[in-house]
Amino acid sequence: MTPTKSGSFHLFRAFGIDVYLHWSWLVIAVYSIQARAHEYSSLVWNVAEYLGLFVTVLLHEFGHSLACRQVGGKSDQIVLWPLGGVAYANPPPRPGATLWTIAAGPLVNMVLFPLFFALTLLTGQLGWEGTHPDFYRFLETLTWINGILLVFNLLPIYPLDGGQILQSLLWFVFGRARSLLVATVIGFVGVAGLFGWAIYTRSVWNGVMSAFIFMNCWQGFKYARGLLRLERIPRRSGYACPACGKPPVAGAIWPCPSCGTPNDIFATNGVCPQCQVIADVAGCPDCGTASPVSLWRKRPPPPPR
Repeated sequence: MTPTKSGSFHLFRAFGIDVYLHWSWLVIAVYSIQARAHEYSSLVWNVAEYLGLFVTVLLHEFGHSLACRQVGGKSDQIVLWPLGGVAYANPPPRPGATLWTIAAGPLVNMVLFPLFFALTLLTGQLGWEGTHPDFYRFLETLTWINGILLVFNLLPIYPLDGGQILQSLLWFVFGRARSLLVATVIGFVGVAGLFGWAIYTRSVWNGVMSAFIFMNCWQGFKYARGLLRLERIPRRSGYACPACGKPPVAGAIWPCPSCGTPNDIFATNGVCPQCQVIADVAGCPDCGTASPVSLWRKRPPPPPR
């Protein structure tokens, strides 16, 4: 339930990361700029304010992407849309790597918030609130934007950053599946609070945001249950995923690349019992990484980060 580059247009590429903007962002931008037209003496400042929000969200998402790469993960796409941004980050399936990938986004706002707060105080001391009211209001708004984004994202509600940080911390103790299950259950409680706040404030926007968070939390809950079922399936000795070090399940779960018949690649040496086509690649059911079958040999898992 997240935006993709479908319905989006490509803005630019930086650090090997493609940035896309969803068409709906422009619609909401026009509405928001007009709704706050009375805040400044010129619409130019309203446009600058919304562009400031755009840059803030973009830097937040770049924080996720660059941190993911730092721990050996893959992240090459960011999509911005009215509900924020999504960095398509795939860190190694380890709690430390996932924790750093998620935490790096809010850390960007932790740097920007005191910076804009200090600039607002400085310009206030210089009397710019009276002599340059538009610029002062602009800095004040950017301060609030970064503060609100920081606090909101750190709420322990999955899939917000705070909920994913909680899941990563619990992962060290309970494992991936159970930590995700606990994080999503806590997330449901938080979503109920967000829905209550949307009703109290009579805000359609807060209601839409709450619905989006609920749908993603529900997807995470179902995924956690799937991981728990996966943990109960017997494992095959002698093989291990080159990416995460987990042994493959003993069962016919890999579809033939030619006819689609499910088979146990490691029991048939990759040969499909239906059409005799040989599968060269096997996807790991634990981390999702597809690796050549020849690399699935017993080896120690990669060192934790």
